[in-house]
Amino acid sequence: MQPFVYVGAPARVVFGTGTLSQVGAELELLGAKKALVLATPFQEGDAQKLAASLGDKSAGVFAKAAMHTPVEVTDDALAAVSASGADCTIALGGGSTAGLGKAIAWRTDLPQIVIPTTYAGSEMTPILGETKEGLKTTFKDPKILPEVVIYDVDLTMSLPQALSATSGMNAIAHAVEALYAKDRNPIISLASADGIRALASALPKIMQDPADSQARSDALYGAFLCGMALGAITMALHHKLCHVLGGSFDLPHAETHTVVLPHATAFNEQAVPELMAPVAKALGAQKAGQGLYDLARTLGAPLRLADIGMKEEGLGRAADIAVANPYWNPRSFTRGEVFGVLDNAFHGRRPE
Repeated sequence: MQPFVYVGAPARVVFGTGTLSQVGAELELLGAKKALVLATPFQEGDAQKLAASLGDKSAGVFAKAAMHTPVEVTDDALAAVSASGADCTIALGGGSTAGLGKAIAWRTDLPQIVIPTTYAGSEMTPILGETKEGLKTTFKDPKILPEVVIYDVDLTMSLPQALSATSGMNAIAHAVEALYAKDRNPIISLASADGIRALASALPKIMQDPADSQARSDALYGAFLCGMALGAITMALHHKLCHVLGGSFDLPHAETHTVVLPHATAFNEQAVPELMAPVAKALGAQKAGQGLYDLARTLGAPLRLADIGMKEEGLGRAADIAVANPYWNPRSFTRGEVFGVLDNAFHGRRPE
């Protein structure tokens, strides 16, 4: 066994069905008196119901969470926190809402409870990605990690199939990068491989029958493991490209990860095939990049950047931004090679 360093994330995880009913008890364990419930405009109704169930422990609802965590939305949320007297936040929703809770915590150190309703997995990380003036910047800090994550399978039963597919692929992307990260370790590699296995098995079943509760439970479990894996490592080329495409070109988050993942994986697989072998095995494929592409196609997920809002003339600028301040990567790259990865993703070519 090679030497390694493993640091466990100090988050409390409550997993099961019907666990939404435990929110009040978790607030008491945190010593919180009043919680502001965060949501997107689309999920405001669910947030209002949750706030009402908290009674005098509710400080109200802020339902303006947005994709890529714009700083102006965070500023509005901070004003709402101050006005409401909240000493805790509860983020109900997907990655956008969890991101807002993290942005508030990073600035105020208020405790957080996150209740995921998608398979994003970001609730398990001490990582914040926020957007300002067309650029997305990431930060990693222990204050950003939520204190409590409540996984309730019931809340995912109505998740649309298309969003189930792309948020699940987004979670898989976290684990893929954890397998070849510079600070990878055997504990996180085990979690990554099992997270990918769980999602790769569950997502096709959800496409066939969205009411399959066992598949929903397995997918949520997989998302938990994949998120935990990302929180323990340093991101690489795949996430850098997705941060550029999301922050500077306003592409949808989960869909962007879905499209880029096979191509970034195939690029790195040429340099570290042994590290990508668990991905190929979980997918029943000869190569990881090809297996990820085929999984996305099986799920009916988008395969081309061209189909999710990217313009071909923007590929060069995206490559420029990506190499201007690059993340570490297991394979070195030139600007031309990054452009090639983006071009393959734009046209949706199956990796070789």
